[in-house]
Amino acid sequence: MFFLLSKIFQFVFSPLTWILVLFTISFIIRKEQKTAKHLRVIAFSLLLLFSNPFIFYECMRAWEPEAKQKSEIKEYYDYGIVLTGMMTYDEKYDRINFNSSNDRLLQAVELYRENRIGKIFITGGSGEIFNQSAKESEILKDYLVVLGIPSEDIEIETVSRNTYENAVESAKILKPDRNSQTYLLITSAFHMRRAEGCFKKQGFIFDTYVTERYAGKRVFTPDIFLPKSEIFQSWALLIHEIGGYIVYDITGKL
Repeated sequence: MFFLLSKIFQFVFSPLTWILVLFTISFIIRKEQKTAKHLRVIAFSLLLLFSNPFIFYECMRAWEPEAKQKSEIKEYYDYGIVLTGMMTYDEKYDRINFNSSNDRLLQAVELYRENRIGKIFITGGSGEIFNQSAKESEILKDYLVVLGIPSEDIEIETVSRNTYENAVESAKILKPDRNSQTYLLITSAFHMRRAEGCFKKQGFIFDTYVTERYAGKRVFTPDIFLPKSEIFQSWALLIHEIGGYIVYDITGKL
């Protein structure tokens, strides 16, 4: 149920959903001209607000944890824990479709190649509501083996469907309370706050390594203030993460 509610939450709290609803209502009640006009003004204001790159990047900068230089982390970790949510699988063409969060995997591979992590642990099954057959961690393990990483250096868990379950199921396999292994948690910067809280709750002691940073160096160029349609999706991502963090905190998952 919690998994399904999180998917509904993602849709309901999208800024584009709000704007479309406001515009739709304004046309439904168009006979009430004053109210309809106010709704359209609000909708248009939200349209400008949530399509502005500068405002978004400043908000994301406040949310994302600071990145770390490699010199700021240990020279070696037994496990690099990589959270999924970086791909979909095209069964027809037997092909992985990566999204921007694949930086999680690329950075983990780089750290492995540099002998900074001994094993890559990939946590995550299927994040889809209806199709639970394609397990993301299994697919990614096969992909890494093709790239030349030995199978014995890749461990996975295939049950979890969200960040909380990532931590719970990973703890069942890695048993952090029964050993002295060292862990490096690897996930996107926007996702790290929630992931960090969940894994600490399950008894993990670890360092963090953020990837896929949205808010890089602050720049002031003319285009940063111009509305961009793609910023809507970025806002939906940020609101989903902040909302998810609050819900997890309230329900005791952090």
